[in-house]
Amino acid sequence: MGDKAHTHPGAAGRATAADHPTSVRNVVLVGHSGSGKTTLVEALALTAGALNRAGRVEDGGCVSDYDEMEHRQQRSVQLSLVPVEWDGIKINLLDTPGYADFVGELRAGLRAADAALFVVSASDGVDGSTRMVWEECAAVGMPRAIVITHLEAARADFEEMTRICAEAFGGDDPDAVLPLYLPLHGPQAPDGHAPVTGLVGLLSRKLFDYASGEREESEPGEEQLPSLDEARSMLIEGIISESEDETLMERYLGGEQVDVKTLIEDLERAVARGVFFPVLAAAPAAEGARQGLGTVELLELVTRGFPTPLEREAPRVTTPDGAPRELRMCDPDESLVAEVVKTSSDPYVGRISLVRVFSGTLRADQTVHVSGHGLADRGHEDHDVDERIGALTTPFGKQQRPVSHVIAGDLACVAKLSRAETGDTLSAKDDPLLMAPWEMPDPLLPLAIQAHSKPDEDKLSQGLSRLVAEDPTMRLEQNQDTHQVVLWCLGEAHADVALERLRSRYGVQVDVVPHRVSLRETFGGRAAGRGRHVKQSGGHGQYAICEIEVEPLPGGSGIEFVDEVVGGAVPRQFIPSVEKGVRAQAAKGVAAGHPLIDVRVTLRDGKAHSVDSSDAAFQTAGALALREAAAQARIHLLEPVAEVSVLVGDDYVGAVMSDLSGRRGKVLGTEQTSGGRTLIRAEVPEIEIGRYAVDLRSLTHGTARFGRRYARHEPMPPQIAERLREELRAAS
Repeated sequence: MGDKAHTHPGAAGRATAADHPTSVRNVVLVGHSGSGKTTLVEALALTAGALNRAGRVEDGGCVSDYDEMEHRQQRSVQLSLVPVEWDGIKINLLDTPGYADFVGELRAGLRAADAALFVVSASDGVDGSTRMVWEECAAVGMPRAIVITHLEAARADFEEMTRICAEAFGGDDPDAVLPLYLPLHGPQAPDGHAPVTGLVGLLSRKLFDYASGEREESEPGEEQLPSLDEARSMLIEGIISESEDETLMERYLGGEQVDVKTLIEDLERAVARGVFFPVLAAAPAAEGARQGLGTVELLELVTRGFPTPLEREAPRVTTPDGAPRELRMCDPDESLVAEVVKTSSDPYVGRISLVRVFSGTLRADQTVHVSGHGLADRGHEDHDVDERIGALTTPFGKQQRPVSHVIAGDLACVAKLSRAETGDTLSAKDDPLLMAPWEMPDPLLPLAIQAHSKPDEDKLSQGLSRLVAEDPTMRLEQNQDTHQVVLWCLGEAHADVALERLRSRYGVQVDVVPHRVSLRETFGGRAAGRGRHVKQSGGHGQYAICEIEVEPLPGGSGIEFVDEVVGGAVPRQFIPSVEKGVRAQAAKGVAAGHPLIDVRVTLRDGKAHSVDSSDAAFQTAGALALREAAAQARIHLLEPVAEVSVLVGDDYVGAVMSDLSGRRGKVLGTEQTSGGRTLIRAEVPEIEIGRYAVDLRSLTHGTARFGRRYARHEPMPPQIAERLREELRAAS
């Protein structure tokens, strides 16, 4: 890294199937929206020879953000794979969206990758959500490096941004975050800004000038040596402190000169182990140029410092019934284990599955076993089916380049897997296996929708099922209480993308309607009711009279029915009929159309006719009696209350607690956690947190997370209940 000059356009412009896991690097790019991830991917593809000098694929298409929706929104909304080749190594670059609403795509990229490049804008710095992803990677020991972009910005300062990154990412060891290169500035512009035109390698003590559009190597000038040597000493100490050779630091402090080759080897091992995190700089090539600043250095780091798939600890594998299974992971000759990390639809090809192969070899036209377990709460039923896969391809922009096979450690696209969904496992037909799905963020923003027209209604169900099959961070709910179709999303942008995909991909036009929570009703006090259903219309008539008493019960009691009839006033065979009628009416509601709960209904008396009484008549009488009792009583409207847990930085605790109180919330307690964060537990009415996913993100600048679960129903304040009743009357 840094000791070698490249003047060729890459070993091969086109990346095909790899021949061994050691010749693969899977790298995910992480960073906030606008940090320059997609631009960096294209710059790397250009340097590797996969793009022409105009930054286009050979057929004229773009390599990344080629989806029409991404063009309209001017941002990435989905995971994209861009494979390139450098020095005989296939590099699978996984470009992820930076906006918080698409964190599901980011998690999929993390699952498919073995190392991460954190892209930080020199003009914007490090945001809270990027810090949180860094901590996630640290928890699993994923190797990481930092790339600083937007050095052309007027106030860009590489040294200052390196210090900020060390503070944000270094934790207890900021010396583990150090630059490998220093920027070389060109002549100062009239506005005082001196553009970065090259890099100085700290280990190699070489200057790499990109001003001509080609990487040119030379020796640094005398005026550059003092700052270079100071930074070089810090880097050497940082590398040696993470060296596996415990005697190296002692020898270095004793005055021994450590040769560059040893330092580079130790650096590469430290990066691959995830204990040292180099900082680099990169910028896209100027128009007509072939190499962007820092792209060669970055490709060197990826190929020589990042781990191979063989060095990754593989996810746990079981049989479909849960029995543990031991495999030599990442062995092309082992039993097949692959995972669908992304599902998309193409109007011409159909469903396309992006697959990471963890073990064995996947071949075109092979019959595989598809296992999907553990996502039932997202609308994905467990399934175990055999499917014949279609063509295997390597994607590059809109192109799909055919390959005959995909070995362990590599990624590719599989066509026409009609049953496979994101998170599913592909395995050998005669040896079905299952990988536990990765952690999915919980969708907490409800989007209530209805078909725009009758033709849309016919297509809505299929369109929604395909949508959640592609994106398991969405959850589909058919609410039986409110009779609404609710699509739970991660945020407003996520919801907008879902609606756009329904319209453009599946031809379904929907209308968004106000989301309703599942309200309940209960009695505020004792009340009596008499149900009289007596009709004579020739032949058998209908005759049933019953008298009931209703009283409230504690929350969670449901509907309790008690028979206290004496003397056979209501024949024994019709008492279950009264109960059935009462329960049917309770399910429909007695005041505002919401289910009645937490009451005891006591049957006191009644009358029957020897000929005209029937099961149906006493059901009707029971319902009438409950309605009459409700007319005599004060009916309380009950609202669902959620138990909410918010994990937030200490700086925002006061603001979050104040906001929860303003939502009629009751804070139950707080708990200090690691990383300068606090866990706040509270109970909040669900009607107050419909948009909390959006509001909390705004309040904490995207640094907080929250979860919720149903706790109970409790009485709604009278003024709010009356307002809801007025809205219901106005709507009807």
